Amino acid sequence: MFAELAEVAAAQLGTYPSLPGPELRRAARAAMGVLDLAAGDVRVERSWTDGDLAGEELSWSVGFGPRTHAYLLRPADAAGPLPGVVALHCHGGMKWAGKEKIADGPSEPSPEVRRVRELLYGGRAYANELARRGFVVLAPDVLTWGSRRFPLGVDEPGAYDAAARDHEHVVAKYCAALGTSFAGVAAGEDLAAAAYLRSRPDVGTVGCVGLSGGGLRAALLGAFDPDMRAVVVAAMVSSYRDMIDGYVEKHTWMLWPPGLPRLGDWPDLVAARAPEPLMVQYALRDRLFPEPGMRRAHTMIEERYREAPDAYEAVWADVPHSFDVTRQEQAFDWLAQRLKA
Repeated sequence: MFAELAEVAAAQLGTYPSLPGPELRRAARAAMGVLDLAAGDVRVERSWTDGDLAGEELSWSVGFGPRTHAYLLRPADAAGPLPGVVALHCHGGMKWAGKEKIADGPSEPSPEVRRVRELLYGGRAYANELARRGFVVLAPDVLTWGSRRFPLGVDEPGAYDAAARDHEHVVAKYCAALGTSFAGVAAGEDLAAAAYLRSRPDVGTVGCVGLSGGGLRAALLGAFDPDMRAVVVAAMVSSYRDMIDGYVEKHTWMLWPPGLPRLGDWPDLVAARAPEPLMVQYALRDRLFPEPGMRRAHTMIEERYREAPDAYEAVWADVPHSFDVTRQEQAFDWLAQRLKA
């Protein structure tokens, strides 16, 4: 039935056109209701050293809800300014923790965080490893995760995640009722985090990286932040049209912002930053995305980068949905080439 509905919608509404990149970026930002937010009243909550790394836990206000907390990691003795990277945590069906899934703070990670890392990240906190390569890395929480989670009446991580799973559609409805979207709010918060990172005197050019829901956030940053110099999207790119049959319900509401299909397909928005540098990692055994959708997405992105083919790098791997150590190292090397030049 949904495939038939897609045909009717396409005929009547003209879904998935191919707008030029700059026009698509402007129109998509308006359609998604991306909020214009800023990181206000930034505070250093605590600081620590971990061998060759220096870390800070920062907090700031975006104007609503609890204060955003973020980890800032950098080489302890390196002279700046250094290239910066916004490291974006995944969805992962786990909202009790956010930044901790990808970044170590001064405390040991919880058993729940360790499980997520083993499943998705090769067992390591990749933000710390990236900082050791000579970057200033900022890993912020975003709305509904970690420090930005809702009070749902449960204090145990597993129970909270179950409650948050049922609560996400409520968040999406409230965002829609307020003229924005879940994706628009998350993008606004990430834009504020990126602007803060660029404002630091110890930071030079800035890029971003993320897996899955974090890859979605990285793609939105790449589309809406003109100063985002290099973007890595891991295991989060497929065409919408190939996901209609059997894949829509597997994903967060953030992947389905209202109005976007009338402006372009998801890969169109991912590639709307062309000719600026973009790496997309495709996991061929990813159960969340159909391989034909990934192949179509790659072709669409290549077309948008036809005038700058060297700026787009596709990484194909016969792996499940993940950002494992091998793919992390590929991303680190690519970010170094793009941001340290």
